[in-house]
Amino acid sequence: MTTATSTRDDRAAVDKAISLLACFGKDAVTGVGVSELARRSELSKSTAHRVLAMLERNGVVERTGTNYRLGTWLQDLGRTVYAPGQEELRDLLIPFLTDLYAATHETVHLAVLHGTDVVYLAKLYGHRQVRSPSRIGGRIPAHCTAVGKVLLAYSPENTQQTLVGPLRRYTEHTTTNPSALAAALDRIRREGIAVEHGEVQPGLSCVAAPVLAPNGRPVAALSVSAPTGRLDTRRYAPILRRMASTAARALPTMRYAPTLMSQIEPTLAG
Repeated sequence: MTTATSTRDDRAAVDKAISLLACFGKDAVTGVGVSELARRSELSKSTAHRVLAMLERNGVVERTGTNYRLGTWLQDLGRTVYAPGQEELRDLLIPFLTDLYAATHETVHLAVLHGTDVVYLAKLYGHRQVRSPSRIGGRIPAHCTAVGKVLLAYSPENTQQTLVGPLRRYTEHTTTNPSALAAALDRIRREGIAVEHGEVQPGLSCVAAPVLAPNGRPVAALSVSAPTGRLDTRRYAPILRRMASTAARALPTMRYAPTLMSQIEPTLAG
């Protein structure tokens, strides 16, 4: 009887812990108070405090003043699901991201595709920062971002997976119609550039270009983002094409991990 009760209690504790972790949302890095987390997770404040204390002891969350934020242990655990070699890829392409920032002085990103999501490997902020949902290590559905669309455009398997799944709406401008998205990806393949206006956050625009392996597979994407009224896509598109093309020429010099090497080996072997 004692064992059965203990098992039920353990499962209840896990459920509560997961509910709390899921409620951090955009406050995962900056932190959020116990009362607000309790409200979001529909737990009593005392229960939320007790579960957070357990999570803190295990390094899953950490305290920042009177607030809590996700801990480094949880972030490190999350990195293990990403493809091997991404840190090498980030280190290789950071100089090109730096050059892109120097040419635009706007916020720039380096991102890769992970299933139907885009994962941000690096981000450099412009002097005139703008609120953005992107963060290093963070994931956003690919269908509503410029970096995601430009990667999907050259990834048939990931495109198919995206088109058959639900397309989440973030704003009134988010593309949620599969046919419209497919048409947009066709256009991106022809132009080599993706542009997004307010699809993931109102008032925020982005333009992106792919870094392609010699066999035409997308290895990463570079992007420039700024407030919609300030982003000059006609000016930044040729800069992005040039930077992405230069970055692509550096790819064969890198010793890739097996997952990434499989994307470029067929061409290199030829």
